Order: sequence, then C-alpha cells, then structure tokens
Amino acid sequence: MSIISYHDCPKNKNLDSIFTGSELPHTGSSQIMIGHLDNEWYESLTGYDANFLGNNYAVPLPKLRSDLAQDIAPLTTGNTVLDYTHFSIVMSKSRRLAFYTAVNINGEQLVDLQRNAEKWYFDPRLDRIYQCGPELYDNNDFDRGHLVRRLDPVWGELAQKANKDTFHFTNCSPQHKALNQKTWLDLEEYILKNADAFDLKVSVFTGPVFRTEDMLYRGIKIPAEFWKIVVMVKDDGNLSATAYLQTQKSLIMDFEFAFGSYKTYQVAITNIENLTGLDFGDLRNHDPFILNQISVAERAETAIAHVINTSSDIIL
Repeated sequence: MSIISYHDCPKNKNLDSIFTGSELPHTGSSQIMIGHLDNEWYESLTGYDANFLGNNYAVPLPKLRSDLAQDIAPLTTGNTVLDYTHFSIVMSKSRRLAFYTAVNINGEQLVDLQRNAEKWYFDPRLDRIYQCGPELYDNNDFDRGHLVRRLDPVWGELAQKANKDTFHFTNCSPQHKALNQKTWLDLEEYILKNADAFDLKVSVFTGPVFRTEDMLYRGIKIPAEFWKIVVMVKDDGNLSATAYLQTQKSLIMDFEFAFGSYKTYQVAITNIENLTGLDFGDLRNHDPFILNQISVAERAETAIAHVINTSSDIIL
C-alpha cells in the first residue's frame, strides 16, 4: 500500500485539537457478567436518525451488495435493522458480528457518565445463534470492542438508556487489546472531544472488514481490519465525510503470545465500499480525501491511503 501526505491541506477549525485517548476499555481476559433486559426495554426505540444533521443533509443507512443482503441476520419481528438509543446495527448471520453500526452524536447534549462494573446483554430480538457471547471473549487477549463507542450515543434525556444499550453483544467485535486500547481509541476520543467542545452534531458509521481468509478462532472468523466513516456539516455549510481504516493483522496472527504493530489510515470512502460491499451513496461525493485530488486521472493514480499519526494528519 502506497502512502501520501497532505501537510498543507486546510483544516476545519472545529476539529483542530489534540489527538488523545482516555478511558481504557475492559479487557477480555476476565469473566463476563451477563445481564437480562425485558422486551419492554426495546419498545419505542428509534435508532439512528438519517436526518440528524439537518433536513438538507440526509445521511441514510448504507445499502448492502445483493449477495451480502442475503446474509443479514433477521430479527424475530422480520425486520433487519436493530434499533437502539441513538444508534442502529445490522448483523451478519454467517459471521455473527455486525456488518456495520450507525450512531448520532449530539455534542451539545453529551452526558459524561462514568463507566462502572458493567453487564453485557444478548438482544432478544435476534436469535442467539447470530450473536457472539462469552465463549468468544473469555480468557484471551481479545477485547469486546465497542463498535459504537460507549459515550457516543450518551446524550440528552435518554443518556442512561443509551449507555446500557452499548453493552449489547451485537455492538461488539473481537479486537486485540493493543488495538482497542490505543490507536482506535485515540481516533474515537478525538471525534467525541471535538463534538463536545464545539457542540457539533456528528453521524458515525463503524464496522469490520470481512474476508474469507480471516483467522478462525473458537469457531468465529476474526476480522483483521475495522473501518469508520465520520460525517458532519462544516462551518461553510458543506457536508464532510471522512473514512478511516485500521488494521490489526500483525496483532492477531499470534495474538496469545505476542504484540505487533498497528496503523490507522485515512482512505477514500470508495475504498471502504470496495472492501465491505456497502454502498454509502452520495457520501462519496463529500469526501475531502478525493476532493483534494484535482482530476479523475489523478484520483486513479494517487495513493489509496494516508497514515494518521496525529489529528494534524487528518484531511478535512
């Protein structure tokens, strides 16, 4: 993979802050406490709001390629989207993990809830054969990596409910603890801190890259790469959609014995679409990674990834 840097690209002042991490996620090495939520808990949940950024900035859920659509895990209601408080999830029945998650973040109404001893929950709207539980995460170096970060949907009057909703097994994917607690957390913290500091509204999509050659562990194929797409309205009134890819390939090849290097890249949304089979529609036309490349010919010839080491490396 070739790399290109854009040190002179203009930065949105609302996102010009320190690239840092804070809260460390709970590691997967200890026993998991399982909780239970009654069916009433899930009533009236509306999930991700496509018009959250404004009526003129609709950001719908991505579409899946036709063959992947056949692999969506069906809910007991017959629906295909799991709605929670301020976020939604679509699950793969063959992989027993999420195809993607989608969350709305309201920086003006964020609530700083401390993380206490948590319980994890199976979602009764989805057959358990489509959900990975403690059998995958107990006694190893895999974290139950939150796809929707715990604090992202924790805003407004439903903050407590949103916090608990993030502890569903549907919202986690196996991530080596060195990845989950360091670089990926840095990016997530960066997004949330800026939403909070500048009262931004942000919509975020997150998910794994599923490959046929993914390592098999305890009957589950472990994704080696994760992606994230961040959507916001900039000061000039234009929509901005940036995409990121993080790999843990060198971490999981021998994960029980060694740690390796890991990298975070900014990539084009079209790269994420090609890797995942998801279609983000018009978002690709608001991607500064592509818009900063002058011509179609140049787009075809330039590097496909840009290393992110600090916030100043992000192309906005």
